[in-house]
Amino acid sequence: MSTDAIVVLKEDHKNVKRLFKEFQAAEDGPAEKKARIVTQILQELTVHTYLENEVMYPEIRRLLPDLDDDILESYEEHHVADVLCMELATMTPDDEHFDAKVTVLIESVTHHIDEEEQEWFPKVREQLGRNQLQEIGARMQQLRPDAPTTPSEPKALKKALDAMRA
Repeated sequence: MSTDAIVVLKEDHKNVKRLFKEFQAAEDGPAEKKARIVTQILQELTVHTYLENEVMYPEIRRLLPDLDDDILESYEEHHVADVLCMELATMTPDDEHFDAKVTVLIESVTHHIDEEEQEWFPKVREQLGRNQLQEIGARMQQLRPDAPTTPSEPKALKKALDAMRA
């Protein structure tokens, strides 16, 4: 497998989109199947966003400051996905909001993937050399085994919740 950062991230995107299709195909299927697919979606997204947030985004901000607005938007899109994932992790397919919440997650993440792949990945590839992309990808692959696999409260949400509880 390539260590090119963009190839690594596109492979993750492909896996997530496959799981989205599986969920959509199982819409009227057994609750256990839907729950299993959503658990896999949450795991894939948690690992993927961790790798982007910890390695890819900081490196791109450092190396390509002209893409800063794109990266900041991506961080916010991750935040929205994190909140949805955290909520879904506490739900079952029997919850009346479950399918709707998964649908919103799918729409949000699909939009995010499309923006990355069509808008800023080409800019990154054009401006960074092959070796730089391979180094970034290798660091992501090195972190992957230790990446979190279950959603946790996003920092901003946790801070807001803590303030409300005080």
